[in-house]
Amino acid sequence: MNLGGKSIRIQGLHLAAFAVVLPLLQAKERDTDKLDFVNDIRPLMSRLGCNGSSCHGKAEGQNGFRLSVFGYDPESDFHALTVEGRGRRILPSAPEQSLLLRKITGEVGHGGGVKAGIKSRGYKVILDWIAQGAAYSIEGKPVLKDLSMEPSSTLMRFGQKQKLKVWGAFSDGSKKDVTWQATFHSNDPGMAKVDETGEVTIGNLVGQASIMARFQGKVSVFRAMVPQPKSKVPRRKLPIRNFVDTLVDKNLERLNLSASEPADDPTFLRRAFLDVIGRLPTVEETKNFLLSNYKGKREKLVVSLMNRNEFADFWAMKWSDLLRVDRLKLGHEHAHDYYRWIHSSMSSNKPLDAMVREILTSEGPLKENPAGNFFRAAKDAGEMSSMTAQVFLGVRITCAECHQHPYARWTQQDFHAMRGFFQQLKTKESPIGTVLLSEGNPVIKHPRTGMVIHPYPLGESMPEESREGDRRKALAEWLTSPDNQWFSRNLANRIWAHFMGKGLTMPLDDLRNTNPPTNPELLDRLSKHLVKTGFDLKAMIRLITSSAAYGLSSKPNASNVGDESNFSRALFRRMPAEVLMDAVCDVTGVDEKFEGVPSGHRAIQLWDSQVNHYFLKLFGRPARTSVCECERVTGASIAQALHLMNSPNLQGKLSHPNGIVKRLLATHSTNDEVIRELYLRCYSREPTSEEIENAMQYMNQEGKVRQKVAEDLAWSLLNSLEFVFNH
Repeated sequence: MNLGGKSIRIQGLHLAAFAVVLPLLQAKERDTDKLDFVNDIRPLMSRLGCNGSSCHGKAEGQNGFRLSVFGYDPESDFHALTVEGRGRRILPSAPEQSLLLRKITGEVGHGGGVKAGIKSRGYKVILDWIAQGAAYSIEGKPVLKDLSMEPSSTLMRFGQKQKLKVWGAFSDGSKKDVTWQATFHSNDPGMAKVDETGEVTIGNLVGQASIMARFQGKVSVFRAMVPQPKSKVPRRKLPIRNFVDTLVDKNLERLNLSASEPADDPTFLRRAFLDVIGRLPTVEETKNFLLSNYKGKREKLVVSLMNRNEFADFWAMKWSDLLRVDRLKLGHEHAHDYYRWIHSSMSSNKPLDAMVREILTSEGPLKENPAGNFFRAAKDAGEMSSMTAQVFLGVRITCAECHQHPYARWTQQDFHAMRGFFQQLKTKESPIGTVLLSEGNPVIKHPRTGMVIHPYPLGESMPEESREGDRRKALAEWLTSPDNQWFSRNLANRIWAHFMGKGLTMPLDDLRNTNPPTNPELLDRLSKHLVKTGFDLKAMIRLITSSAAYGLSSKPNASNVGDESNFSRALFRRMPAEVLMDAVCDVTGVDEKFEGVPSGHRAIQLWDSQVNHYFLKLFGRPARTSVCECERVTGASIAQALHLMNSPNLQGKLSHPNGIVKRLLATHSTNDEVIRELYLRCYSREPTSEEIENAMQYMNQEGKVRQKVAEDLAWSLLNSLEFVFNH
């Protein structure tokens, strides 16, 4: 069909209420002045929020009008706009009367409110597009190849504003300002807000903020560094013990932050015990450490802790959370075997890359290869691919199963290419138990286009054909390669976060270009150190714990009181549920009896996350139904505080006839000795003179039963922030 000398392909005909034939056209010749749906209208719908998950992009749509979330399916969106609803949403014969335009301007009632004024640029683009014939795409029109922002980074002060400009680089070599079409997002709105025009407003927090711009599936990032306003407080530099301190201090200097004072020996002792083996030091261990004058006693302490049995118990618990040791999903025997394999790996200090390779390539009888239970925890190959990417690479691809990731580069094709690595996996029952098999050569197709997808790792190109044999072997080789920075950076970030209270990138499992680390140089060096040491967990622990940054006090100074991202001081962290339960038992001297578990088991030794226990559930023990670190609740709550204050179980431990309180009273004739012993047990330090005086006044009251007042004192210590938190 030829109109005005232009060749037009009719994609479909629809008789609207006015019997107007809607030309769904696709021009064959290049015409950069012409507008089309794919390149001009689709990004505008994203900009206006029309295809967001809370509007027409949600699964059921909104008021009969449904768009694909974030515009991942342009063909169906085009059909919804131009054909569905009896074609009433656009009106080529009178474009300005189109329902679409009347809705976004508020002329007709719209649940989403006014999206664009009649004089706005967005309104004019949609109006012109409809008037031109509402083309789906225009052949020969330049394609977006890259996106950039100006400026890409800058130093900013509190309250300052910065207008960003987004540039698109196109296939014909042209460069175009697409700021007005881009969608913006801040990774930390408290530090830096961004409006729909790309104007950034800095808050009053020190650190680094990132602003992402998205347009036509491409993303770009602007980084703002916000230093502490000039103050009279002199900047205290970190002592340099290794490269960690060099890079932390360099960042603090850029931000005009002063590091806190070093933590004292009691604080470091308690922190190291909790971080390395997940338990409190005994009174004897505390006294020996505090009396020691050995110069390198802190480093020696950490090495000795890593050689204790509790090290494997504690780190097996942590990895069991991530690797989904879930009895309800795996069954009792398989889950226990899986846990024992993890525990053995931690006990032998198996290199982390070797551990991951064993998981990814496991096959055969699960009794002999328990690492294969990782795959049985997933419901299908798609979930296997998502779990693998999230826990081992720190990359979230789940949402790409249905649409392009809104804040990253991952597409549906990338997701299903990863799914292809696991599509061969099957489990079968045999005389020797459950067997994990990799068989067949299944064909993977794009769910929307039907295109055949040959499996390939994230960020790589698709090969011409699928690999023969077990595809997971190629994935494992790529994933654990020393050159794979996603793998090493993910592990380095997770280990750093455990010891420092916060990752260099947060959330821990969301490493993407649009969520950059607060200290990129440090994450790079930690990643390289991990590779250089052969992915040795203990070597990484020695590096971090020997740094001056790890040994800082949690007490802030005038410059860093608001800093929680740049490691100028130690952060308060609530003890994990299991560690806190064990700490209560250690302080009171009374073990906890867990349902279905022999007496004497500590909470960190519980391989089964489903053991029924109110305290562990209340304080955030994860159910292990996902690989997300967020499943473990680490925040404090009113319910937790009320439980510690009123728990009959806790009171029973304090008043137990064989408990510590009873024993201390029997062995110490003076109250000051009892007080000192309780402080050493709870806080790993001697009480101050003021604390002794206050406690003595309470315990020496006439008419008070000594046992009761000692229980009250112990109760008050257990309910303090100093006890419940690792600091």
